[in-house]
Amino acid sequence: MPGVPADGGEGGALITHKAHCICVVGTRPEVIKMAALIARLDGSDWARPFVVSIGQHAELLDRAMADFGLVADHHVFIDRQRGSILEVASQAMDGLDALLDGMDAACVIAQGDTTTVMATALVAFYRRLPFVHVEAGLRTGDMQAPFPEEFNRRVAALGTRLHCAPTEGSAQNLLAEGVPEADILLSGNTVIDALLATAAQRPDLPADFLKVPRPILVTAHRRESFGLRMEEAFGALRAVVEQYADIGLFFPVHPNPNTLALAHRLLGGHDRIVLTRPLAYPQLVAAMQASWIVVTDSGGLQEEAPALGKPVLVLRDVTERPEAIASGAVQLVGTDRSRILRAIEKLYTDPAAYARMAKPVFPYGDGKAAERIAAAIRQRIVVVNEG
Repeated sequence: MPGVPADGGEGGALITHKAHCICVVGTRPEVIKMAALIARLDGSDWARPFVVSIGQHAELLDRAMADFGLVADHHVFIDRQRGSILEVASQAMDGLDALLDGMDAACVIAQGDTTTVMATALVAFYRRLPFVHVEAGLRTGDMQAPFPEEFNRRVAALGTRLHCAPTEGSAQNLLAEGVPEADILLSGNTVIDALLATAAQRPDLPADFLKVPRPILVTAHRRESFGLRMEEAFGALRAVVEQYADIGLFFPVHPNPNTLALAHRLLGGHDRIVLTRPLAYPQLVAAMQASWIVVTDSGGLQEEAPALGKPVLVLRDVTERPEAIASGAVQLVGTDRSRILRAIEKLYTDPAAYARMAKPVFPYGDGKAAERIAAAIRQRIVVVNEG
């Protein structure tokens, strides 16, 4: 079996000083998925996590950091004059490279598939530092979907020392690309660590959450859907609300102007549609728990909502998370208006179909991913370097 999980013990060679583990985050989802690992490293007797925030999505990132009680040790500010991906990549690489000039780093860690992660992996590779990729091995096989995330994660994989694959399928993807089995850890997904810990606290619902029998939680922000595709999807959601008097939409709208303007134009002005600002993570978990279904193009919600027993309709044609589809809790509906309408109508009119999708399932782990990753970093990277 590839990437047999490391145990959670602290055995191995004696480490005489704490190892600097550079933990890089650039977006809100990265904070959510790195928080448990950073906490685990910080609570150990061998690691010193050094948290670097890259201003890819600065406002959302700062809010997520506060949600998890994290404070960045260093900020790389991004001056976005043109709104270009290359602005983020070039400034992130330059800022991180300058920071590492004066540091004795044991490894560099980043999560996912954003421009921040791709840039971080390149800097670590050029500096010959071990790169740890959390949530490694996700693939759609289509470089245009999601764009540019599929490219980012493939580039990151080329320079990764420890690939933390969340599922058996993602581990198999890496093996098929020639990654040595010894470099793969079957870890589970750290988002389940964050979800279970947060849900156990029974967070309060957002004050403006809908008071209707069947609230739908909506999120949408994918770059490849900007324009006509997103317009078609939002039109379908508006039609659903107008057709069914007991359905409403609760939509924390991403601040990207391509999403924000369209959401307010097509979905605004209806008393059963709430367009609100992005939520703190505890409020998002509470909103998922209270929702009838989730409609999203987010990768994270495809992982989280099934664990809460919430059916998920995904506004994409392909997904790098096939385990969610196989579990029966998630369905791809794309952005076609009629396809979205049919899928929601089926769940509304067919209780058996809804029940099949509404059973809690855990294809992405048991909430102990951070424990496994921290142990593997110590055993496979830090102890080796000390030796």
